[in-house]
Amino acid sequence: MDAKEHILDHVKREGMDEAFTVKDLVAVASRGAIDVALSRLVKEGTIRRIGRGLYDCPRRSEMLGEIVAPDIDQAAQAIARRHRWTIMPDGAVAANTLGLSQQVPAKIIYLSDGPTRQVSVGRRKISFRHASLKDMKMPHYASRLIAQAIRFLGKENIGPEVIDRLRRDVPAKDRDAFFEDACYGTGWIHDVAKRLKEE
Repeated sequence: MDAKEHILDHVKREGMDEAFTVKDLVAVASRGAIDVALSRLVKEGTIRRIGRGLYDCPRRSEMLGEIVAPDIDQAAQAIARRHRWTIMPDGAVAANTLGLSQQVPAKIIYLSDGPTRQVSVGRRKISFRHASLKDMKMPHYASRLIAQAIRFLGKENIGPEVIDRLRRDVPAKDRDAFFEDACYGTGWIHDVAKRLKEE
């Protein structure tokens, strides 16, 4: 394999094809080889540059027949990996990402243990805001995502429909992780985790 093939193989094997950074590839080849390979892959249209040092493998919507916009949540996670930040989306973004709310947030906000800053991804901007919250201590990203979404909806609105939707759309491994991590959340968050665990 040449550097291009190594990079594509690594990205797809690690499940990073929806967003990755140069730093994700340092184990694959030298920095010089990575830069040359990425430049060629962008020119070929195999990958696209969606931000500074940020790339994805473009996907086409079968319904619209057009290339879809970058996955913002995956891009945010790639940026966090690059800077070694712990992040979680704010409630509105989390609920929309999980399909629990059809309302598209006007601003894309992620809470972070890193500095407050704004990053461009495609035509949109992600605002990372420094925060120190209890849910941030959850080890798994999926747990923080679920916790923020249900917190946004509110305890009184977590009915059978929400539980069924999460059971259907959230992979079992992520539901199990949420159950393990829920001890870091408030009491009612832990209760929701137990309901999700029950079959």
